[in-house]
Amino acid sequence: MINRIVVGAGYGLKDWIAQRATAVIMALYTVLMTVYLLVVRPSGFEAWRDAFACGLIKFMTFLFVVSLAYHAWIGIRDLWMDYIKPVGLRLTLHVATAAVLLGYAAWACAILWRL
Repeated sequence: MINRIVVGAGYGLKDWIAQRATAVIMALYTVLMTVYLLVVRPSGFEAWRDAFACGLIKFMTFLFVVSLAYHAWIGIRDLWMDYIKPVGLRLTLHVATAAVLLGYAAWACAILWRL
């Protein structure tokens, strides 16, 4: 019997499913928010603030932001792993990408909860 050693990251199917799931969440959010904003038609800052004052809208937007960050992480991480061969540079790009995505998500949440 020959034992095969599988090498590689090993997250292929899980990440493929996660990326599709986050894409579905983002697509549903886009459709629902488009309909909602067409009905509400906010025209000034106060109207936009009131539109996002609803807890359900805030939660949906938070879920969208988290989904977007995770979706982007999977895509960019795979890009770095496929095309950047020097390990040190790849690690640096991974850390920089994670920091930027976390920063953007935190910033979006801060804006969302400040409204």
